[in-house]
Amino acid sequence: MGKKSQKCSSSKSRRILWYLFGAAGLGARGLAALALLAIAMKTYPLKYQAKFFNECVEEIKDSGKSVSAAVNFCNGGS
Repeated sequence: MGKKSQKCSSSKSRRILWYLFGAAGLGARGLAALALLAIAMKTYPLKYQAKFFNECVEEIKDSGKSVSAAVNFCNGGS
C-alpha cells in the first residue's frame, strides 16, 4: 500500500459550491417545466378554434358548395 487513499475534499466552500450547482440545475429544470406549461396553456384554445373551423367547413361543404367556397365562408367571407 504505497499510495495513500485520498478522501473527497470536505471543505465547506466546495460543499456549498456543490449544493449551489445542484440547486441551479433543479432551478433550470423547473423553469423549463414552467415554460412548457405556459406554451401548452397558450396553444390549448387553438385546438377548439381549429375544431370549430373544421366543423364549419364540413357543414358548408355538405350543403353543396366547393371546399374553397366553404373555407372562404368560414374565414368570414361572403
